[in-house]
Amino acid sequence: MMLVNCEEFAEFQELLKVMRTIDDRIVHELNTTVPTASFAGKIDASQTCKQLYESLMEAHASRDRVIKNCIAQTSSVVKQLREERENNLDDLTLLKQLRKEQTKLKWMQSELNVEEVVNDRSWKVFNERCQIHFKPPKNE
Repeated sequence: MMLVNCEEFAEFQELLKVMRTIDDRIVHELNTTVPTASFAGKIDASQTCKQLYESLMEAHASRDRVIKNCIAQTSSVVKQLREERENNLDDLTLLKQLRKEQTKLKWMQSELNVEEVVNDRSWKVFNERCQIHFKPPKNE
């Protein structure tokens, strides 16, 4: 599993952007590798679709792990800061830090919604082009 810096939200976001490249490229990928019906005889689309399916599954799973891992890490930082804050109510630096971490946590949680949209779009395109060439394993 890759090491992710959950401290800096910008870095976290940049990493997700890079990890989403496969989804950004899927339409192009399918247009260039999976032929329309009229060209179907010339290319083994089932192999292409199978590989693309596996790549998408892997990409989606690893992004899910990264996001959930950072959410868990940031949640525990927020929890710890909350507890410290209860004992030091007039510590403004602590309050500022707590607010910053809470905001970061909200942003990270919203990335799960972004993921859902990105993944849905990819699977829709994938199914449009690959359903006649490849049937995903039933258990997934």
